[in-house]
Amino acid sequence: MSSAAFRRSPPPPSRDEEAPDTALPAAVFKGRGAIGNPDSRHVAWTRVREDDGWQSPTTPPPAAPRAPKSSFRSGLGTASRLAPGHPGTSPAAPEAGTDKGERAAPQEEVPPSAPLTRLVEDHSRSILSHNDSPDLPFDQSLNPYRGCEHGCIYCYARPSHAWLGLSPGLDFETVISHKPEAPTLLTEALAKPGYRCRPLALGTNTDAYQPVERRLGLTRRVLEVLEETRHPVTLITKSSLVERDLDLLTALARDGLVQVMISITSLDPTLARQLEPRAAAPARRLETVSRLSEAGIPVGVMVAPVIPGLTDRDMESILAAARQAGALDAVYTVLRLPREVGDLFRAWLHHHAPEKSARILALLYDLRRGKLDAPRFDSRMTGLGHYGDLLGQRFALAKRRQAFPGLPALNTGLFQAPPAPLQAPAPTPQLDLF
Repeated sequence: MSSAAFRRSPPPPSRDEEAPDTALPAAVFKGRGAIGNPDSRHVAWTRVREDDGWQSPTTPPPAAPRAPKSSFRSGLGTASRLAPGHPGTSPAAPEAGTDKGERAAPQEEVPPSAPLTRLVEDHSRSILSHNDSPDLPFDQSLNPYRGCEHGCIYCYARPSHAWLGLSPGLDFETVISHKPEAPTLLTEALAKPGYRCRPLALGTNTDAYQPVERRLGLTRRVLEVLEETRHPVTLITKSSLVERDLDLLTALARDGLVQVMISITSLDPTLARQLEPRAAAPARRLETVSRLSEAGIPVGVMVAPVIPGLTDRDMESILAAARQAGALDAVYTVLRLPREVGDLFRAWLHHHAPEKSARILALLYDLRRGKLDAPRFDSRMTGLGHYGDLLGQRFALAKRRQAFPGLPALNTGLFQAPPAPLQAPAPTPQLDLF
């Protein structure tokens, strides 16, 4: 008898597999990048919105008057309604044009309200972050904020919100942590006896000039500390708000203490609005490059991220426009999709570019040797394979054609450590007699 006769049959499908998929699609909000708000990867329980059948087109519920909105408005709250026959409601009179016992036409579901931006104070005890990554041009950075209201769907910093118990989806762009003690903590760090002056990167994890900076001004106060201590700094942003600090940046530029990089993903304003819903328009960013250049501030552009099959066609055009605006240098990185960003970007593709999603994902898998993300230091910024090589050759050729002269080196020899802040005397166990 063949061995096939003794082969164990596959187990019957579980109840969950037999049941229909009742999960509701995630809502899409204007001005927000993420589609949905998946739970943090560190939580023990997850929540899924499901259809309970009350709004099913096959069994429409009786019409009900809309209940007044609650006075409490949460980020994803909805106005509630009670159907006739629910406890606490009086019998509803039949609607005009319907006979007794006849079902009324189903009403449309009340859409969820747009999530509001919420600010949370972050009282961290230190402000400088250090890294030893061989593919980064800096080894220390400062971020006045956690989360970013720009809402870029591709942002590699989204998974960091999971450490706070928040979602890398909508929470990342609606729950913004700010560090009010950032300038003081920076002063204390620079005043330490063993501190060695090295260029400080500002705004590497989230944009230091995101919309909330206009009101809080933390980035400007940090720049004031750096200007007073003559400390070199590099800025990365896609916001035109950086022009507000031209006075500080000009003072730093006179002594070779600042470099500014403006990030541009695409020159298509419609596509840019979908990818980066609350960032400055591409034309406005080029205008910022021009104004910084005219003020004598060394400025370059980051063509980042390059999304194969979607934004890679703009690479040469961005370099040409940036050089004409006065940019001195240009760099690029390909799309990175760490952890939850892969699923968020996939959902974005299926909604905004369904006809291109299969090709884009295939190219991304090719760049990462069969994965959506491969965090290898030697290739995570440029990708692998034939398509990765092609992108690198195209960028190098376009950069040579535009004759970018390069950014001047930062000056680390002018640093003046601030005076050490006065420390309050430590409490002693000795009690007062009187």
